[in-house]
Amino acid sequence: MFDIGWSELVVIAVVALIAIGPKELPGVLRMVGQWMGKARKMAAEFQGQFQEAMREAEMADLKKSFDEVKEAATGFASGNIVTSLQKDVSSALSIEDIDKPAEPPAGIETPATPAIEPPAEPTTPEAPTPQTFVEAETHAAATEPLAVAAEVQPVAVPHPDAVPAAVDELKDAKAS
Repeated sequence: MFDIGWSELVVIAVVALIAIGPKELPGVLRMVGQWMGKARKMAAEFQGQFQEAMREAEMADLKKSFDEVKEAATGFASGNIVTSLQKDVSSALSIEDIDKPAEPPAGIETPATPAIEPPAEPTTPEAPTPQTFVEAETHAAATEPLAVAAEVQPVAVPHPDAVPAAVDELKDAKAS
């Protein structure tokens, strides 16, 4: 606070001794000491009141935040969540008005005519002409096959009378 060293205190003491005199100096020093004590008590009291006001303001902030948290927590109470969920599920699962179209949200105008066109009538394709076959053959000849496929050889189905010959072939195959 004040930057007073020992040398300055010695100068002040010498000046006080000369100005006040040795007879009255002890009374003056006692009075200065009492004033200093009162000033220190006042400073300590002010500092204590200031810290108390800070604690009260901090406590008020803590109480306010606690009340906010408590209010938010009451909104999330288990009973409230369960009942709101039950209401949502029951309204979603209700089938009372299942045949009615859904109502549009407020503020959205619905068009007077439906946006869906009626389905088109199916048509039958035209019969192929000889020209169509010629075009298909030239197109097939011009393009290469995309993948090599194994050719399937037709298997001769044995006639029921030829069963003994097939049995003989199987015996020969087993023997070799």
